[in-house]
Amino acid sequence: MEDLLCFKAYDLRGRIPDELNEDIAYRVGRAYATFLTPRRVVVGHDIRLSSPAISEALIEGLTDSGVEVFHIGECGTEEIYFATAHFEMDGGIMVTASHNPADYNGMKLVREQSIPISGDTGLNDIKQLAQAGQFPPGAGKGGVTELNHRPAYVARLLGYLDIGAARPLKIVTNAGNGGAGAVIDLLEPYLPFQFIKVHHAADGDFPNGVPNPLIEDNRAPTIDAIGEHQADLGIAWDGDFDRCFFFDASGRFIEGYYIVGLLAQAFVEREANSAIVHDPRLTWNTIDIVERAGGRAICSKTGHAFIKERMRAEDAIYGGEMSAHHYFRDFSYCDSGMVPWLLVAGLMSVTGKTLAQLVDERMAMYPASGEINRRIQDPAATISAIETRYGAEALETDRIDGLSMVFEHWRFNVRMSNTEPVVRLNVESRGDAALMQARTRELLELMGGEPA
Repeated sequence: MEDLLCFKAYDLRGRIPDELNEDIAYRVGRAYATFLTPRRVVVGHDIRLSSPAISEALIEGLTDSGVEVFHIGECGTEEIYFATAHFEMDGGIMVTASHNPADYNGMKLVREQSIPISGDTGLNDIKQLAQAGQFPPGAGKGGVTELNHRPAYVARLLGYLDIGAARPLKIVTNAGNGGAGAVIDLLEPYLPFQFIKVHHAADGDFPNGVPNPLIEDNRAPTIDAIGEHQADLGIAWDGDFDRCFFFDASGRFIEGYYIVGLLAQAFVEREANSAIVHDPRLTWNTIDIVERAGGRAICSKTGHAFIKERMRAEDAIYGGEMSAHHYFRDFSYCDSGMVPWLLVAGLMSVTGKTLAQLVDERMAMYPASGEINRRIQDPAATISAIETRYGAEALETDRIDGLSMVFEHWRFNVRMSNTEPVVRLNVESRGDAALMQARTRELLELMGGEPA
Protein backbone atom coordinates (compact mmCIF):
# COMPACT_ATOMS: atom_id res chain seq x y z
CA MET A 1 0.00 0.00 0.00
CA GLU A 2 1.32 3.43 -0.98
CA ASP A 3 2.45 5.57 1.96
CA LEU A 4 0.97 9.04 1.52
CA LEU A 5 3.73 11.28 2.89
CA CYS A 6 1.60 14.42 2.62
CA PHE A 7 -0.37 13.52 5.76
CA LYS A 8 1.13 15.38 8.74
CA ALA A 9 0.15 15.80 12.40
CA TYR A 10 -2.51 18.47 11.82
CA ASP A 11 -3.06 18.63 8.06
CA LEU A 12 -1.77 17.62 4.64
CA ARG A 13 1.38 19.18 3.22
CA GLY A 14 3.55 17.90 0.38
CA ARG A 15 5.57 18.66 -2.72
CA ILE A 16 3.73 18.82 -6.05
CA PRO A 17 3.40 16.39 -7.81
CA ASP A 18 5.31 13.55 -6.12
CA GLU A 19 3.83 13.91 -2.61
CA LEU A 20 0.49 15.53 -3.53
CA ASN A 21 -1.26 15.50 -6.88
CA GLU A 22 -4.75 15.32 -8.42
CA ASP A 23 -5.05 11.55 -7.96
CA ILE A 24 -4.21 11.82 -4.26
CA ALA A 25 -6.56 14.80 -3.89
CA TYR A 26 -9.39 12.78 -5.43
CA ARG A 27 -8.72 9.92 -3.00
CA VAL A 28 -8.64 12.35 -0.07
CA GLY A 29 -12.08 13.58 -1.11
CA ARG A 30 -13.43 10.03 -1.23
CA ALA A 31 -11.76 9.14 2.07
CA TYR A 32 -13.02 12.28 3.83
CA ALA A 33 -16.57 11.50 2.68
CA THR A 34 -16.29 7.85 3.76
CA PHE A 35 -14.96 8.80 7.19
CA LEU A 36 -17.30 11.71 7.97
CA THR A 37 -20.39 10.84 5.86
CA PRO A 38 -21.21 14.55 5.41
CA ARG A 39 -24.07 15.86 3.29
CA ARG A 40 -22.76 19.38 2.67
CA VAL A 41 -19.09 20.44 2.58
CA VAL A 42 -17.43 23.81 1.90
CA VAL A 43 -14.30 23.80 -0.28
CA GLY A 44 -11.93 26.67 -1.04
CA HIS A 45 -8.31 27.15 -2.05
CA ASP A 46 -5.39 29.55 -1.71
CA ILE A 47 -3.58 31.46 -4.47
CA ARG A 48 -1.01 28.79 -5.38
CA LEU A 49 -0.83 27.90 -9.06
CA SER A 50 -1.53 24.23 -8.31
CA SER A 51 -4.50 24.93 -6.02
CA PRO A 52 -7.36 25.14 -8.56
CA ALA A 53 -6.52 21.72 -10.07
CA ILE A 54 -6.01 20.11 -6.65
CA SER A 55 -9.28 21.65 -5.51
CA GLU A 56 -11.19 20.36 -8.55
CA ALA A 57 -9.87 16.83 -8.03
CA LEU A 58 -10.82 16.98 -4.36
CA ILE A 59 -14.33 18.17 -5.28
CA GLU A 60 -14.66 15.32 -7.79
CA GLY A 61 -13.84 12.86 -5.03
CA LEU A 62 -16.43 14.42 -2.75
CA THR A 63 -19.20 14.59 -5.34
CA ASP A 64 -18.49 11.01 -6.50
CA SER A 65 -19.27 10.08 -2.89
CA GLY A 66 -22.63 11.83 -3.06
CA VAL A 67 -21.55 14.98 -1.17
CA GLU A 68 -23.02 18.38 -2.02
CA VAL A 69 -20.07 20.77 -2.34
CA PHE A 70 -20.32 24.50 -1.71
CA HIS A 71 -17.37 26.11 -3.45
CA ILE A 72 -16.12 29.49 -2.19
CA GLY A 73 -13.18 29.69 -4.61
CA GLU A 74 -9.94 31.52 -3.83
CA CYS A 75 -9.89 32.45 -0.15
CA GLY A 76 -8.04 32.30 3.15
CA THR A 77 -8.18 29.38 5.58
CA GLU A 78 -10.28 31.35 8.05
CA GLU A 79 -12.93 31.82 5.37
CA ILE A 80 -13.41 28.03 5.26
CA TYR A 81 -13.71 28.04 9.06
CA PHE A 82 -16.23 30.87 8.92
CA ALA A 83 -18.34 29.44 6.10
CA THR A 84 -18.46 25.94 7.60
CA ALA A 85 -19.81 27.23 10.92
CA HIS A 86 -21.90 30.17 9.70
CA PHE A 87 -23.80 28.21 7.05
CA GLU A 88 -24.06 25.12 9.31
CA MET A 89 -22.21 22.83 6.93
CA ASP A 90 -21.12 19.31 7.84
CA GLY A 91 -17.49 20.02 7.07
CA GLY A 92 -14.96 22.10 5.19
CA ILE A 93 -11.67 21.61 3.34
CA MET A 94 -9.12 24.29 2.50
CA VAL A 95 -6.52 23.58 -0.17
CA THR A 96 -3.38 25.40 0.99
CA ALA A 97 0.25 24.97 1.91
CA SER A 98 0.32 28.26 3.86
CA HIS A 99 3.92 29.54 3.92
CA ASN A 100 5.62 26.52 2.35
CA PRO A 101 7.60 26.91 -0.91
CA ALA A 102 5.75 27.46 -4.18
CA ASP A 103 6.07 23.82 -5.27
CA TYR A 104 4.13 22.60 -2.21
CA ASN A 105 0.42 22.28 -1.54
CA GLY A 106 -1.78 20.76 1.12
CA MET A 107 -5.17 20.69 2.83
CA LYS A 108 -6.73 21.62 6.16
CA LEU A 109 -9.78 19.59 7.13
CA VAL A 110 -12.61 20.39 9.53
CA ARG A 111 -15.92 18.83 10.44
CA GLU A 112 -19.15 20.48 11.61
CA GLN A 113 -18.75 23.76 13.58
CA SER A 114 -15.22 23.94 12.10
CA ILE A 115 -13.88 21.38 14.57
CA PRO A 116 -10.43 20.39 13.25
CA ILE A 117 -9.69 16.89 12.00
CA SER A 118 -6.14 16.08 13.08
CA GLY A 119 -4.04 12.99 13.69
CA ASP A 120 -5.92 11.78 16.76
CA THR A 121 -9.40 12.86 15.62
CA GLY A 122 -9.70 11.20 12.24
CA LEU A 123 -6.86 12.35 10.00
CA ASN A 124 -5.05 9.02 10.34
CA ASP A 125 -8.26 7.18 9.48
CA ILE A 126 -8.66 9.32 6.36
CA LYS A 127 -5.04 8.59 5.46
CA GLN A 128 -5.60 4.82 5.74
CA LEU A 129 -8.73 5.04 3.58
CA ALA A 130 -6.98 7.19 0.96
CA GLN A 131 -3.98 4.84 0.86
CA ALA A 132 -6.17 1.76 0.40
CA GLY A 133 -8.20 3.45 -2.33
CA GLN A 134 -11.19 1.15 -1.79
CA PHE A 135 -14.34 3.23 -1.34
CA PRO A 136 -18.01 2.26 -0.99
CA PRO A 137 -20.35 3.31 -3.79
CA GLY A 138 -21.59 6.89 -3.44
CA ALA A 139 -25.25 7.65 -2.91
CA GLY A 140 -25.56 9.19 -6.36
CA LYS A 141 -23.52 12.07 -7.73
CA GLY A 142 -23.31 15.20 -5.59
CA GLY A 143 -23.55 18.69 -7.02
CA VAL A 144 -21.40 21.82 -6.81
CA THR A 145 -22.82 25.21 -5.79
CA GLU A 146 -20.89 28.46 -5.77
CA LEU A 147 -21.32 30.06 -2.34
CA ASN A 148 -20.90 33.82 -1.88
CA HIS A 149 -19.91 33.86 1.77
CA ARG A 150 -18.01 37.12 1.77
CA PRO A 151 -20.80 39.61 2.64
CA ALA A 152 -21.46 37.67 5.86
CA TYR A 153 -17.74 37.16 6.50
CA VAL A 154 -16.90 40.86 6.08
CA ALA A 155 -19.80 41.80 8.36
CA ARG A 156 -18.43 39.44 11.03
CA LEU A 157 -14.96 40.98 10.78
CA LEU A 158 -16.29 44.53 11.05
CA GLY A 159 -18.03 43.54 14.27
CA TYR A 160 -14.63 43.32 15.97
CA LEU A 161 -14.01 47.06 15.64
CA ASP A 162 -15.98 50.02 16.98
CA ILE A 163 -15.77 51.92 13.72
CA GLY A 164 -17.21 55.10 15.22
CA ALA A 165 -14.38 55.22 17.76
CA ALA A 166 -11.61 54.24 15.34
CA ARG A 167 -8.86 56.80 14.71
CA PRO A 168 -7.70 57.49 11.12
CA LEU A 169 -4.57 55.38 11.34
CA LYS A 170 -2.09 54.97 8.51
CA ILE A 171 -1.45 51.23 8.14
CA VAL A 172 1.05 49.37 5.98
CA THR A 173 -0.36 46.01 4.84
CA ASN A 174 1.89 43.38 3.28
CA ALA A 175 -0.07 40.44 1.87
CA GLY A 176 3.11 38.83 0.54
CA ASN A 177 1.28 38.24 -2.77
CA GLY A 178 -0.97 35.86 -0.85
CA GLY A 179 -4.70 36.02 -0.23
CA ALA A 180 -4.97 38.75 2.41
CA GLY A 181 -5.05 41.65 -0.05
CA ALA A 182 -8.49 40.74 -1.40
CA VAL A 183 -10.02 40.92 2.08
CA ILE A 184 -8.31 44.23 2.89
CA ASP A 185 -9.89 45.62 -0.29
CA LEU A 186 -13.33 44.47 0.90
CA LEU A 187 -12.87 45.98 4.37
CA GLU A 188 -11.34 49.26 3.20
CA PRO A 189 -14.56 51.15 2.26
CA TYR A 190 -15.93 50.69 5.78
CA LEU A 191 -12.84 51.78 7.71
CA PRO A 192 -11.28 55.18 8.49
CA PHE A 193 -7.79 53.83 7.87
CA GLN A 194 -5.37 54.76 5.10
CA PHE A 195 -3.78 51.58 3.75
CA ILE A 196 -0.33 51.50 2.17
CA LYS A 197 -0.41 48.22 0.27
CA VAL A 198 2.80 46.24 -0.25
CA HIS A 199 3.00 43.06 -2.39
CA HIS A 200 -0.75 43.33 -2.46
CA ALA A 201 -1.82 41.45 -5.58
CA ALA A 202 -2.28 37.69 -5.30
CA ASP A 203 0.38 35.87 -7.31
CA GLY A 204 1.05 32.15 -6.96
CA ASP A 205 4.50 32.59 -8.48
CA PHE A 206 5.47 34.46 -5.27
CA PRO A 207 7.62 37.02 -7.12
CA ASN A 208 8.73 38.57 -3.82
CA GLY A 209 9.45 35.32 -2.01
CA VAL A 210 7.32 32.87 -0.09
CA PRO A 211 4.91 34.78 2.18
CA ASN A 212 6.37 34.01 5.58
CA PRO A 213 7.05 37.08 7.77
CA LEU A 214 8.96 34.94 10.26
CA ILE A 215 11.83 35.00 7.74
CA GLU A 216 13.69 38.20 8.66
CA ASP A 217 14.58 39.06 5.05
CA ASN A 218 10.87 39.10 4.21
CA ARG A 219 10.20 41.91 6.70
CA ALA A 220 12.25 44.59 4.93
CA PRO A 221 9.52 45.76 2.49
CA THR A 222 7.07 46.29 5.36
CA ILE A 223 9.66 48.10 7.47
CA ASP A 224 10.73 50.29 4.54
CA ALA A 225 7.12 51.27 3.76
CA ILE A 226 6.46 52.18 7.40
CA GLY A 227 9.44 54.54 7.35
CA GLU A 228 8.69 56.02 3.96
CA HIS A 229 5.05 56.77 4.73
CA GLN A 230 5.45 57.46 8.48
CA ALA A 231 2.79 54.86 9.16
CA ASP A 232 1.27 54.15 12.57
CA LEU A 233 1.27 50.38 12.19
CA GLY A 234 2.48 47.60 9.91
CA ILE A 235 0.85 44.23 9.32
CA ALA A 236 2.07 41.25 7.30
CA TRP A 237 0.46 37.88 6.65
CA ASP A 238 1.40 34.41 5.51
CA GLY A 239 -0.07 33.03 2.29
CA ASP A 240 -3.43 31.79 3.60
CA PHE A 241 -3.53 34.63 6.16
CA ASP A 242 -4.41 32.56 9.22
CA ARG A 243 -1.49 34.35 10.93
CA CYS A 244 -0.74 38.05 11.08
CA PHE A 245 2.42 39.79 12.22
CA PHE A 246 2.82 43.28 13.65
CA PHE A 247 5.32 46.13 13.27
CA ASP A 248 5.22 49.33 15.30
CA ALA A 249 5.58 52.88 13.93
CA SER A 250 9.40 52.63 14.06
CA GLY A 251 9.32 49.48 11.91
CA ARG A 252 10.19 47.22 14.83
CA PHE A 253 8.88 43.66 14.50
CA ILE A 254 6.76 42.77 17.53
CA GLU A 255 7.05 39.14 18.61
CA GLY A 256 3.70 37.34 18.59
CA TYR A 257 4.18 36.49 22.28
CA TYR A 258 3.50 40.09 23.30
CA ILE A 259 0.46 40.38 21.03
CA VAL A 260 -0.97 37.32 22.81
CA GLY A 261 -0.59 39.14 26.13
CA LEU A 262 -2.10 42.34 24.76
CA LEU A 263 -5.20 40.60 23.38
CA ALA A 264 -5.52 38.36 26.44
CA GLN A 265 -5.71 41.41 28.69
CA ALA A 266 -8.35 43.04 26.50
CA PHE A 267 -10.54 39.93 26.55
CA VAL A 268 -10.25 39.31 30.30
CA GLU A 269 -11.10 42.94 31.02
CA ARG A 270 -14.17 42.51 28.81
CA GLU A 271 -15.28 39.27 30.51
CA ALA A 272 -14.18 38.79 34.12
CA ASN A 273 -12.82 35.38 35.18
CA SER A 274 -12.65 34.22 31.56
CA ALA A 275 -10.25 31.52 30.44
CA ILE A 276 -7.30 32.24 28.15
CA VAL A 277 -5.46 29.35 26.47
CA HIS A 278 -1.79 29.76 25.54
CA ASP A 279 1.03 27.55 24.27
CA PRO A 280 3.98 26.43 26.46
CA ARG A 281 6.85 27.97 24.53
CA LEU A 282 6.79 31.41 26.18
CA THR A 283 4.39 31.79 29.09
CA TRP A 284 5.35 34.15 31.92
CA ASN A 285 4.08 37.37 30.37
CA THR A 286 0.72 35.85 29.41
CA ILE A 287 0.18 34.19 32.78
CA ASP A 288 1.05 37.38 34.66
CA ILE A 289 -1.26 39.56 32.56
CA VAL A 290 -4.20 37.15 32.72
CA GLU A 291 -3.97 36.51 36.44
CA ARG A 292 -3.56 40.21 37.29
CA ALA A 293 -6.72 40.93 35.27
CA GLY A 294 -8.66 38.23 37.11
CA GLY A 295 -8.66 35.60 34.38
CA ARG A 296 -7.52 31.99 34.17
CA ALA A 297 -4.41 31.18 32.12
CA ILE A 298 -4.47 27.63 30.76
CA CYS A 299 -1.49 26.02 29.03
CA SER A 300 -2.09 23.74 26.05
CA LYS A 301 0.14 21.75 23.76
CA THR A 302 1.25 23.73 20.71
CA GLY A 303 -0.80 23.38 17.52
CA HIS A 304 -4.14 24.60 16.31
CA ALA A 305 -5.97 21.30 16.90
CA PHE A 306 -4.82 21.14 20.53
CA ILE A 307 -5.51 24.82 21.25
CA LYS A 308 -9.02 24.62 19.78
CA GLU A 309 -9.84 21.44 21.66
CA ARG A 310 -8.72 22.95 24.97
CA MET A 311 -10.58 26.20 24.28
CA ARG A 312 -13.82 24.30 23.72
CA ALA A 313 -13.30 22.23 26.87
CA GLU A 314 -12.67 25.37 28.96
CA ASP A 315 -15.07 27.66 27.06
CA ALA A 316 -12.08 29.98 26.67
CA ILE A 317 -12.80 33.41 25.23
CA TYR A 318 -9.40 33.68 23.50
CA GLY A 319 -6.38 31.55 22.71
CA GLY A 320 -3.00 32.64 21.43
CA GLU A 321 0.25 31.12 20.24
CA MET A 322 3.51 33.01 20.01
CA SER A 323 3.71 31.84 16.37
CA ALA A 324 1.03 34.48 15.56
CA HIS A 325 -2.00 32.20 15.63
CA HIS A 326 -4.89 33.85 17.47
CA TYR A 327 -8.13 32.01 18.27
CA PHE A 328 -11.52 33.44 19.21
CA ARG A 329 -14.52 31.80 20.88
CA ASP A 330 -16.96 33.88 18.83
CA PHE A 331 -15.13 32.89 15.64
CA SER A 332 -15.97 29.21 16.19
CA TYR A 333 -12.87 28.84 18.40
CA CYS A 334 -10.85 29.21 15.19
CA ASP A 335 -7.78 31.20 14.24
CA SER A 336 -7.97 34.34 12.15
CA GLY A 337 -5.36 36.63 10.67
CA MET A 338 -7.85 39.46 10.18
CA VAL A 339 -9.47 39.70 13.62
CA PRO A 340 -6.21 40.42 15.55
CA TRP A 341 -5.19 43.52 13.61
CA LEU A 342 -8.73 44.94 13.84
CA LEU A 343 -8.59 44.43 17.62
CA VAL A 344 -5.13 46.02 17.90
CA ALA A 345 -6.24 49.01 15.79
CA GLY A 346 -9.24 49.30 18.10
CA LEU A 347 -7.03 49.26 21.21
CA MET A 348 -4.80 51.93 19.71
CA SER A 349 -7.87 54.06 19.01
CA VAL A 350 -9.53 53.63 22.41
CA THR A 351 -6.37 54.13 24.47
CA GLY A 352 -4.75 56.75 22.24
CA LYS A 353 -1.51 54.79 22.54
CA THR A 354 0.87 53.60 19.86
CA LEU A 355 1.54 49.89 19.49
CA ALA A 356 4.96 50.46 21.07
CA GLN A 357 3.34 52.06 24.10
CA LEU A 358 0.95 49.11 24.40
CA VAL A 359 3.72 46.48 24.50
CA ASP A 360 7.00 48.11 25.58
CA GLU A 361 6.50 47.68 29.33
CA ARG A 362 5.68 43.99 28.97
CA MET A 363 8.64 43.41 26.64
CA ALA A 364 10.94 44.88 29.27
CA MET A 365 9.35 42.83 32.06
CA TYR A 366 9.70 39.55 30.18
CA PRO A 367 12.39 39.76 27.48
CA ALA A 368 12.34 36.77 25.13
CA SER A 369 14.62 35.28 22.50
CA GLY A 370 11.91 34.70 19.92
CA GLU A 371 11.82 31.26 18.33
CA ILE A 372 15.21 30.02 17.09
CA ASN A 373 15.29 27.00 14.78
CA ARG A 374 18.16 24.57 14.32
CA ARG A 375 18.57 21.58 12.03
CA ILE A 376 20.03 18.83 14.23
CA GLN A 377 21.02 15.27 13.31
CA ASP A 378 19.60 13.61 16.43
CA PRO A 379 16.98 15.90 18.02
CA ALA A 380 15.94 13.44 20.74
CA ALA A 381 19.52 12.98 21.94
CA THR A 382 20.07 16.74 21.92
CA ILE A 383 16.98 17.41 24.03
CA SER A 384 18.00 14.63 26.43
CA ALA A 385 21.46 16.21 26.80
CA ILE A 386 19.88 19.58 27.57
CA GLU A 387 17.70 18.02 30.26
CA THR A 388 20.74 16.33 31.80
CA ARG A 389 22.72 19.59 31.76
CA TYR A 390 20.05 21.70 33.48
CA GLY A 391 18.04 19.13 35.42
CA ALA A 392 19.72 19.66 38.80
CA GLU A 393 19.17 23.43 38.66
CA ALA A 394 15.57 23.43 37.44
CA LEU A 395 12.80 24.38 39.85
CA GLU A 396 10.21 22.85 37.54
CA THR A 397 10.23 20.60 34.48
CA ASP A 398 7.28 19.79 32.24
CA ARG A 399 6.70 17.99 28.98
CA ILE A 400 3.37 19.43 27.87
CA ASP A 401 5.10 20.05 24.55
CA GLY A 402 8.76 19.27 24.20
CA LEU A 403 10.88 20.10 27.24
CA SER A 404 10.22 23.17 29.41
CA MET A 405 12.49 23.97 32.36
CA VAL A 406 11.90 26.76 34.85
CA PHE A 407 14.49 28.52 37.01
CA GLU A 408 14.18 31.44 39.41
CA HIS A 409 14.85 34.18 36.87
CA TRP A 410 14.60 32.45 33.48
CA ARG A 411 12.98 29.55 31.65
CA PHE A 412 13.20 27.82 28.29
CA ASN A 413 11.27 25.48 26.02
CA VAL A 414 12.89 23.25 23.42
CA ARG A 415 10.82 21.05 21.13
CA MET A 416 10.87 19.13 17.89
CA SER A 417 8.67 20.67 15.23
CA ASN A 418 5.51 18.85 14.19
CA THR A 419 5.70 20.23 10.65
CA GLU A 420 9.42 20.65 9.84
CA PRO A 421 12.66 18.68 10.52
CA VAL A 422 13.95 21.20 13.04
CA VAL A 423 14.32 21.78 16.78
CA ARG A 424 12.83 25.02 18.11
CA LEU A 425 14.18 26.96 21.10
CA ASN A 426 12.54 29.76 23.12
CA VAL A 427 14.07 31.47 26.14
CA GLU A 428 12.68 34.18 28.42
CA SER A 429 13.64 35.88 31.67
CA ARG A 430 12.18 38.09 34.38
CA GLY A 431 13.29 41.57 33.43
CA ASP A 432 16.89 40.67 32.64
CA ALA A 433 17.61 40.82 28.91
CA ALA A 434 21.31 40.13 29.40
CA LEU A 435 20.54 36.92 31.31
CA MET A 436 18.09 35.81 28.62
CA GLN A 437 20.66 36.45 25.89
CA ALA A 438 23.43 34.66 27.78
CA ARG A 439 21.28 31.58 28.43
CA THR A 440 20.17 31.58 24.79
CA ARG A 441 23.79 31.55 23.59
CA GLU A 442 24.59 28.80 26.10
CA LEU A 443 21.72 26.61 24.91
CA LEU A 444 22.50 27.14 21.23
CA GLU A 445 26.11 26.14 21.81
CA LEU A 446 24.93 22.96 23.53
CA MET A 447 22.46 22.23 20.71
CA GLY A 448 24.84 22.75 17.81
CA GLY A 449 23.35 22.09 14.37
CA GLU A 450 22.71 24.53 11.56
CA PRO A 451 20.33 27.53 11.46
CA ALA A 452 17.02 26.57 9.83
